[in-house]
Amino acid sequence: MNPRPGSPACVNIALLGAGGRMGHIIMEAARDYPGVRISAALVPADSPLLGQDADGIQYTSGLEKALSSSDVLVDFSTPASTAMAVDACVSARTPIVIGVTGLDAQLSEKLTTACGRIPVLVAPNMSLGAVLLQQLAHTAAAVLGEDYAVEITDQHHRHKKDAPSGTALALGETVASARGVPLKEHAVFEGSGRNSAPQPGSIRFSSIRRDEIVGDHTVVFIGGTESLELTHRAMKRTAFARGALAAARWVVDKPAGCYGMLDVLDLHVR
Repeated sequence: MNPRPGSPACVNIALLGAGGRMGHIIMEAARDYPGVRISAALVPADSPLLGQDADGIQYTSGLEKALSSSDVLVDFSTPASTAMAVDACVSARTPIVIGVTGLDAQLSEKLTTACGRIPVLVAPNMSLGAVLLQQLAHTAAAVLGEDYAVEITDQHHRHKKDAPSGTALALGETVASARGVPLKEHAVFEGSGRNSAPQPGSIRFSSIRRDEIVGDHTVVFIGGTESLELTHRAMKRTAFARGALAAARWVVDKPAGCYGMLDVLDLHVR
């Protein structure tokens, strides 16, 4: 893929969370991804990586300086770091791409406010296949309606803290939106009615944390005479990294607003 007309010939990316597992994978993926380069590798001020080589640049904690030489910030850090990063991006008028999960209501509100000032792209799962799963789930939910119960299962590595995953919750919101109902009134979580048979119209969630599973998501529509199962499996974390790089390149020339990976692929199911 070549850069679009009007976009920078090469998008300079400041990467927050560069010292983490996804940070390393994103830097590796950026080496041969067209139209992007990592211009700053950001880690906390107390990180042992500070000042060390990061694929030709040095790990740094200087967020404001990094933004001054970058076109976009890609954030794979923590919710606490994201909160500070959003403020810095608003001040610098720098777009931000957020792959952090477990965002609370206060931070979500901060992001909504920031959308009025800068482009903000939030995606709990940046793999392109997961985006297509969301599209397919929306289509199935709209066609099958509330006569079908829905079960959403996510499987991840044992270190993942949030459950259900952000992707699973996004899939639930997609199903509810397609049906024109609020998710909170139809959601059933583990420990709350999970032992009973699925009821028509319900949206049930379950999470599995074991081994080193990268990320599997399944949406099952269960009717009285048939069922439909949709599954996406991320086999390597590079899938998330390449999606994040695609999002960073896409968002740099967009007006202020709230965006997601559906926008990157020009899919509009919400």
